Amino acid sequence: MNILVTGAAGYIGSVLVPLLLERGHRVSAVDSFMYGQTSLLDCCRHEGLSIIRGDARDKNLIAGLLKKADAIIPLACLTGAPLTDKDPWTSRAVTLDAVRMLLDMRGRGQRVIFPTTNSGYGIGRKGVPCDEASPLQPVSLYGQLKVEAERAVLDAGDSVTFRLATAFGVSPRMRLDLLVNDFVYRALYDGFVVLFEADFKRNYIHVRDVARAFLHCLDRWDRMKGEPYNVGLSDCNLSKRELCEAIKELLPRFCFMEAKVGNDPDQRDYTVSNAKIEAAGFKPEMSLRQGIIELIKGYQVLKRSQYANV
Repeated sequence: MNILVTGAAGYIGSVLVPLLLERGHRVSAVDSFMYGQTSLLDCCRHEGLSIIRGDARDKNLIAGLLKKADAIIPLACLTGAPLTDKDPWTSRAVTLDAVRMLLDMRGRGQRVIFPTTNSGYGIGRKGVPCDEASPLQPVSLYGQLKVEAERAVLDAGDSVTFRLATAFGVSPRMRLDLLVNDFVYRALYDGFVVLFEADFKRNYIHVRDVARAFLHCLDRWDRMKGEPYNVGLSDCNLSKRELCEAIKELLPRFCFMEAKVGNDPDQRDYTVSNAKIEAAGFKPEMSLRQGIIELIKGYQVLKRSQYANV
């Protein structure tokens, strides 16, 4: 297939694009390279890859690339609540308006697989995992924009959306500001972390399994199209305290403590059911433990904040 990927050099795209190429697909990879990343360099050996330094909001650019696309994966996004709050206007333009533009311009039969976030569930009911029929009540502007974009994608048809759990793991375009990645880094180099609202829960998924979910969907399009799917590890609905305990098993000197006062600016608190995508045949391959081990190795190479979005 000819596949258009925007935001192709980001945290997910840098893992997904090589997998698409290895499967024999042809990829038009669009990215602004706003972080100065070099994550697609190793893919340049593939004849099926075209790299376009450009902006997902550029109507003329995207219109030209859409002419030969069989499938579209819009990854371009100012990802995360802190970055969205820092620049809300650009975030809306990239995260929502560019997706609407793409939907308006695409042709008949062009498939769209769109990654949103299960942070759209906001604050769930205690003891009741959120499934795809649960109400969406995001607690951040980032979550709101993603929920609006998902609604537009599903309403447009010929589409699938993935409500991704909090991703973790090593990517060629690394991020240290994701919760697991951040806590492992702190455990390794600082030796401690202070937890606010340690019982808040969320779900997790390795970035390589996120990429695998896109491939799974392409292979089973007729079975999966028209629906949203939660994508996460079913055994990883964890509180921050439980996450720290899992890290401590591998880094015994890690010390974590709970603050008795103060609030976490991220008020998400929910558990998630991934039964729907599992029933469609998808099973993650990377466990949380494997991801922590991978991160410990990776942090012998990487240090400091150039690998964060904010």
